[in-house]
Formats: sequence, C-alpha cells, structure tokens
Amino acid sequence: MIQIQLQSAGKQFQKQWVFRNLELHIQDAEKIAIIGLNGSGKSTLLQIISGFQSLSEGTIQFSFDGKTVPIDQWYHQIAYAAPYIDLPEEYNIKELLSFYSSFKPFQNKLGIPEVIEIMQLGNSNNKAIKHFSSGMKQRLKLSMAILSNTPVLLLDEPLSNLDKNGHLWYHTLIEEYAKQKTIIVCSNHIEEEIIFCTSKIDIHNFKS
Repeated sequence: MIQIQLQSAGKQFQKQWVFRNLELHIQDAEKIAIIGLNGSGKSTLLQIISGFQSLSEGTIQFSFDGKTVPIDQWYHQIAYAAPYIDLPEEYNIKELLSFYSSFKPFQNKLGIPEVIEIMQLGNSNNKAIKHFSSGMKQRLKLSMAILSNTPVLLLDEPLSNLDKNGHLWYHTLIEEYAKQKTIIVCSNHIEEEIIFCTSKIDIHNFKS
C-alpha cells in the first residue's frame, strides 16, 4: 500500500514561487492528473513527488505497506517517463533493456523479447537508439516505465511525439499493465493523456 502526502508544500526558484500552500494526499492505486499550461510548474511538482527535487517549504512523506520510506530510498518504488529524459543512444533496444532490468526488473517476470514485442517497434532490435525517431524513443521510455515492477508510475506528457496509433497503444498499455499502480500524470490539458485519471490537480490553483 502506497501513500504520498504533501503538507504546506511550496517550491521557489530564486524569488519566484512555482507553487505554494499545496496540500495533497495520494492513496494507493489512485490515478491523478496534474494539469497546467507549459511552464506552470507541473513537471517540477512531479519531480518533487519522485524525490528528484526538494521542496522549498513544507513537507513530503512517502510510505509503503505502512512504513515510512526515506526519500533516498523512494526511487525503488517508482518508474518515471518524460520526453526530457535522455536515453543512452549508443545502445540498441536489447542492450538498454538488459541494463535497465538489472536494477529495475519488469513486472510479471516479463522477459526482454516479450517487452520488445509489447513496444511494437518493428524490426529495430539491433538499431542504435540514436537512429530512432522521437516517437520510437517515446514508446521505449513509456514501455520501460509502465512495465517496471514498481507500485508508482509517474508520467510527464506521455503522448508527446506519439501518433494516433501510439495513443491507442498507450491506453492499452495502461489498461493491461498499470491498473493496480498509483499513477500521476502531468498534462497540458490533453484529455487523451489523462482519461483514466479519477482526480485532477490544477497547478494554477497553488500560485502565491
């Protein structure tokens, strides 16, 4: 059972508050959308929930099965996909998945051939990732995150660079492999990205 709680949370860059006085209690298997325009701070909030950034004021607490998780151990419980996350482009798919799964295994004991099939990237197994299109890279990032054996899934603008077939593929992946996960999605008010979310947080409501 996962719980994430932010109290009186605020983040400041220089003299500018990105958000302030945010209260948020995320329950196990909850599906939440963080919405806002570009540059509004939604990605910053997601990175704070991931433990990659710290708050300027207030507190954030993580718990798993009733026990507090130290922030430096929280990464074990999360998988994260975002367009701005770089991939080691000299690797091919098999090499990347082998490296990734060595520290973050895939759920249901999925093997690398099965994960590659789920990605639907055609005959690209031996192609270096630097030769992938932006859409292929996004499929790769989403697949690794959604298929990871972690209880928390963090997605930042997941439909970036995907065509209509990619949108359908994303929805299927969430339905088949992430229904039991706690999911937090950042979106620029794109309904297709957050259609499965049951609650929304508008970051503009927490501007000081």
